[in-house]
Amino acid sequence: MKEGRNKEKVTKLKEEVRQMVLKEELLRDKLELVDALQQLGVAYHFKEEIKYVLKGIHVVSEDIFKSYIDNKGDFRIELSSDIQGMLSLYEASYLAKEGEEILEKGRQFTTKYLKSYIENSNCTCNNSREKEHVSHALELPLHWRMERLQTRWFIDEYKVEMKMKPALLELAVLDFNIIQTSFKKELKDLSSWWTDLRLYEKLPFIRDRFVENHLWSVAFTFEPKHASLRKVQTKAICLIALFDDIYDVYGSLDELEAFTDAIEQWDLSAMEKLPEYMQICFMVLFNTLNDSAYDILRQKGLNIIPYLRRAWTDLCKSWLAEARWYHGGYSPTLQEYLENAWVSIASIIVFSNAYCMDGDVTAKDLEQFSFGYPEIARLSSMTFRLYDDLGTSKVRCSSHVRI
Repeated sequence: MKEGRNKEKVTKLKEEVRQMVLKEELLRDKLELVDALQQLGVAYHFKEEIKYVLKGIHVVSEDIFKSYIDNKGDFRIELSSDIQGMLSLYEASYLAKEGEEILEKGRQFTTKYLKSYIENSNCTCNNSREKEHVSHALELPLHWRMERLQTRWFIDEYKVEMKMKPALLELAVLDFNIIQTSFKKELKDLSSWWTDLRLYEKLPFIRDRFVENHLWSVAFTFEPKHASLRKVQTKAICLIALFDDIYDVYGSLDELEAFTDAIEQWDLSAMEKLPEYMQICFMVLFNTLNDSAYDILRQKGLNIIPYLRRAWTDLCKSWLAEARWYHGGYSPTLQEYLENAWVSIASIIVFSNAYCMDGDVTAKDLEQFSFGYPEIARLSSMTFRLYDDLGTSKVRCSSHVRI
């Protein structure tokens, strides 16, 4: 009953906020409202309205910041007293494209003076919230943050904003709680799947990070309409962690060769030569992918098995290459490492799942996808790989890769 009343209330508040967006007159107020919608996590309800607001705003180059540059080519020092303006420039600087030197200078300038503001300003009631905003921004720029975590933080901040709109705040809180409830239901269903597999009985070495893996899928897409995709992604991430451990620390090279061959063949008879623990892993992957593919086949008449198979085969081959390097005592060149590493980071599984399960995907789209991975997938995977390497062990990178 309560859930039904909350949804009715959300519907009413959505209409109130929708009118609020459309009636806002000043451009600055419109943009501030759109920013609040984004950070409060409710922008997905107002995609058309936001598009309407932004359609008259053209893309601007970094030249717009030239008016803030002095004769020496540096940002004018007096700008540092405008903390809100500095925060805006700081966030904008992280959207700089290669070669945009003004924005690069803007990042250095704002970072320096925002840090100085944190270290030197007296903490009074008037500036304590501003200091909190600055500290939050310096920790991570806005578009690098996980949306749900940013939303939870910003809801508390928005409560005390001078321009806070009560209807928008109430909508954000209700919507956040409704989505959290849906996440709990997803976790309950997925927990049954994970528990019923009973992998820990035969595979005591596995990493049991089930809830963390679901959080990854939430970070990828939180909107309610993507619940099915989140479930598929969570299962995939669980299996990625399992297979990664097999290739990295548990399987012998001969076993890994046979295991990779069985996955490429995608034939149950191919697993007969595998040890028992690998047979279990193969069956889990086989059944999980086929179940996901069956749902898409039933709903849309599309067979996505060939594309999911290819992604998993390519991933396992990349892990096998790393295992061969290790067992053979070979240190790959940087180029060799990167050509393999953008696949071994496993992003192609996440991208393939998202692409194949997209509600608008057609048979023609899938046919184009069969010729290879889009360049954006390769570049995104490479970025993910480099960040992952930098965040784990510099020793590992330097000891196994030769320039």
